[in-house]
Amino acid sequence: MRVLLLGANGFLGRFVADRLLADPAVHLTALGRGDDADVRFDLASGSPGALTRFLDAVHPGVVINCAGATRGGARDLTRHNTVAVATVCEALRRSGCGARLVQLGCSSEYGPSQHGSSTAEDAVPRPGGPYGVSKLAASELVLGSGLDALVLRVFSPVGPGTPAGSPLGRLAEAMRRAMQSGDGELKLGGLGVQRDFVDVRDVARAVHAASLSAAQGIVNIGSGRAVRLRDAAAVLARVAGYAGALHEIDLPSGPLRPGHVPGHGHAPGHAAIGAPRGESVAEQLAAGPFPYPDGCGGWQQADVRTARDRLGWRPRINLEESLADIWMEAACRI
Repeated sequence: MRVLLLGANGFLGRFVADRLLADPAVHLTALGRGDDADVRFDLASGSPGALTRFLDAVHPGVVINCAGATRGGARDLTRHNTVAVATVCEALRRSGCGARLVQLGCSSEYGPSQHGSSTAEDAVPRPGGPYGVSKLAASELVLGSGLDALVLRVFSPVGPGTPAGSPLGRLAEAMRRAMQSGDGELKLGGLGVQRDFVDVRDVARAVHAASLSAAQGIVNIGSGRAVRLRDAAAVLARVAGYAGALHEIDLPSGPLRPGHVPGHGHAPGHAAIGAPRGESVAEQLAAGPFPYPDGCGGWQQADVRTARDRLGWRPRINLEESLADIWMEAACRI
């Protein structure tokens, strides 16, 4: 099977590439803007005609789009997330290759959801920011293209390679600096939000399964379980061996030991209240990324039954393992 992978050098794309390369039945070609791509092409500025000629030459059976931007203003996000996908769809319509398209969408397309609910694929999307809007527009282009196409709406990906500027990446870096400097407390802000974290390697497995399936439409990819960021912080402290106190701005109680939750025995724990101050670098890093920057409010949890039923996919890697990998990378930084 010939597969054309777009965005092979991104956070998700690198693991998708590894997964596909491990399949001896896959002949992989990577297209991107970097020098290490098999073919250099900028989807945001390249023409559909040029991409069509390449598709006709390579004749892939599947095109997987992991390319896009997560940061920037509305104009840049539209160029890289929406216009680029319009180029891909138009090129596939013009090409004679008849390739299947697997588009990586995101949970930001849904926007905020009701606390305690699980978001299914038929939920009405209400993105809360320009990133979610640009990704939703891309998904609508794919779904309305008439192509053999599937959109995977990935919830909150974590694990090795997690960007240092992401909330969990910044949290790990703050903890590393606190341990390095001997700080006995770490002040964190806005950790009350709950997100559905899914390991990036499980996402890659889902993409592989999607490329082999006949499923169309939208499929959610997540763990099916929302986790509070303060609980993730406590688990990260445990795997890192950080013995200091975690202080958190939006709880009305005193400092708690990492891993302790009142009334819950030894369950993974809540961090405690504390107002961030300006002197500690670790405090600045930890306080910086919150509130959570995806425009999805305080709660998101995926309904993943469609992925199970149509792709035969279930998540395998638990959050503690993902956080341990994030910590390992942070701890190795000099």
